[in-house]
Amino acid sequence: MAEFKQSSKLHNVLYDIRGPILEAAQQMEAEGHKILKLNIGNPAPFGFEAPDAILVDMIRHLPHAQGYSDSRGIFSARTAVSQYYQTRGIQNIGVDDVYLGNGVSELITMSLMALLEQGDEILVPTPDYPLWTASVSLAGGRAVHYTCVEEADWEPDLEDLEAKITPRTKGIVVINPNNPTGAVYSDSTLRRIVALAEQHGLIIFADEIYEKILYDGLTHTNMASLTDEDVLCLTFSGLSKAYRVCGYRAGWMAISGPKKAAADYLEGINLLANMRLCANVPAQHAIQTALGGYQSIKDLILPGGRLLEQRNKAYEMLNAMPGVSTRQAKGALYLFPRLDPEVYRIRDDERFVLDLLRDQKILLSHGRAFNWIAPDHFRMVTLPAVADIEEALGRMGEFLSRYAGN
Repeated sequence: MAEFKQSSKLHNVLYDIRGPILEAAQQMEAEGHKILKLNIGNPAPFGFEAPDAILVDMIRHLPHAQGYSDSRGIFSARTAVSQYYQTRGIQNIGVDDVYLGNGVSELITMSLMALLEQGDEILVPTPDYPLWTASVSLAGGRAVHYTCVEEADWEPDLEDLEAKITPRTKGIVVINPNNPTGAVYSDSTLRRIVALAEQHGLIIFADEIYEKILYDGLTHTNMASLTDEDVLCLTFSGLSKAYRVCGYRAGWMAISGPKKAAADYLEGINLLANMRLCANVPAQHAIQTALGGYQSIKDLILPGGRLLEQRNKAYEMLNAMPGVSTRQAKGALYLFPRLDPEVYRIRDDERFVLDLLRDQKILLSHGRAFNWIAPDHFRMVTLPAVADIEEALGRMGEFLSRYAGN
């Protein structure tokens, strides 16, 4: 019988957040074990519900959402996105510069497939959201990782970033607020990245899906507000996190900057958008309602709000553990703690996470799943209720007190 193997295009494509560790957890669940999943930023299982207005609006539009939409997306939703960015001081994103997608993930892949030739390079932060690295590889490119510095609250090392620009470099990925570290970059850092992009003729890919999840009174600066007409900027955002509807897959990509100079590239994006026909139409109807009116995410991030209190409890308990330290998240839904190599002689962080899963029924993501350089970090989500975080981290502390490494 003929043997069928996966395409060689997948050889450098990894997405370990949903890899062997998750498979082990699913097997344990099938055997009757209850697993506390701290590995994926999915609000729904932790009791976070979508605003009622979004549900009502989607239901009302279902009878009219049975056919294909325009390949870019329905006009009302794209208008709402364009107008949202106008309120952010970005005047050069028109309705036809907005593409709706089945989540940001689809649009990331589309934007890179339309751009990259074999061997072209994209600068991606380390640690990263691994879909970026995987999508660059799938498109035939090479992800070149620039370092973010833990001691500087995970701000990018701009000297390292600049040193890695070559004639093959096409763009810079900026994930802000950051997954997995929770960093929110300073305006000075963002301006210097824009200056580098302008100097070297690079595209900025601005992943801003967590822009509304900010703590301690911080504000977020959209990259497109700094690039003006000097740098092509593709901004990615959506409803999954701030509006707690990951399963709806409602995301968008907004294009700003010198679009005439990028006409051929944008024609390629149009081609790929046409090929997939359209994004999920019922979910597109949620976008206008979500972006207008009261923003319920504020109730969760201000003092007394669940997301803030859970972040604080996780930070406090992690830093109280011997040999564990973490920088405080300024945004998003994650912490990226460090395990001191002098205390825990861990050579394989995937094995560490598997050992914790089997011993304590707690599921984390190992640091190298985010293209981090050493086996000394892990990512945990801060979505569980405070009581659940206390229980999980209490059990983790007990596990670490007797863990010798591997």
